[in-house]
Amino acid sequence: MKMDSRLVLLAVLAAGVIALGWTWLIGEDPEEAALETEAALETTTSSVANTVADEEQDAAAVTTTTVPATTVPTTTTTAPTTTTITFPTPEVLGEVHPPLVEIDGWLQSQVESLEELRGKVVVVEFWTFGCYNCKNRIPYTQEMYAKYRDQGLEIVGIHSPEFKYEEDVENIKKALVDLGVTWPVALDTKRRTFWEWQAGGTAYWPRTYVLDREGRVRFDHIGEGKYRELEQTVAFLLSEGM
Repeated sequence: MKMDSRLVLLAVLAAGVIALGWTWLIGEDPEEAALETEAALETTTSSVANTVADEEQDAAAVTTTTVPATTVPTTTTTAPTTTTITFPTPEVLGEVHPPLVEIDGWLQSQVESLEELRGKVVVVEFWTFGCYNCKNRIPYTQEMYAKYRDQGLEIVGIHSPEFKYEEDVENIKKALVDLGVTWPVALDTKRRTFWEWQAGGTAYWPRTYVLDREGRVRFDHIGEGKYRELEQTVAFLLSEGM
C-alpha cells in the first residue's frame, strides 16, 4: 500500500514545529534546536521528493494495455445448388432409316453399310466439300466425334456433290485433309442416296440425321445450328443403350 507523499510532508512539518516548541519548554537553546529542525526538514523533504519521483516513475513504468476483443466473422458455408436438367426423350422419326443407294465407295472406313454399325449411335450427315454451310458445321462435328467416339458414336458423311469438280475423288480426299474430316465418308456421286433420304423434290446441304443403336431415326435437322440439341440427342441415345 502506498502512502500519499503530501501527507508525509505535512506530518514531518508538524513534528518539526512540535519539536521546536518542546525545546523551548525544556530550556534547550532555541537557535540550535531550530538549526537541527531545519536540517531534519531538509532531509525529510529530500526523501519525500525522491519518494514522489520514484512513485511517478513506477506509475509511468506500469502501463496496462487493453487489447480490444477481436470478433472473428462467422463464415456460413452454403452447399452449391445442384440443378438436374432433364432432356426429353428424342422422338422416333422413322422405325427404319432409308437405304444407301448406288454408293460408289467409302473413304476412311472399314465398313460399307450402315447395317454394319448396328449397336452404335450413328450421325449421318449429307454434305459436299464446296458447300459453305457444310464447312461451317465441320468444327462442331469434329468436337462431338472426339468427345463421344469412345462411348459408341460413329459419324458417316454422305458426300453428295453439287458441282462437277466436287465429284473428283482426289479433290474429295484433299478436302478431307484440309477440312479435318476424320470420320467415314460414303461417296454418293450420282446423288441417288441424297434423294432417297430427302424425297419430295427438295433436298439440302447439309442435312443431319441421328440413328439410335437399332437404326431408327431420332433426329433430323436441315442446315447449320441446333448443335446443342444434336449433342443432347447423341448423349441420350448413348446412355440409353447402357
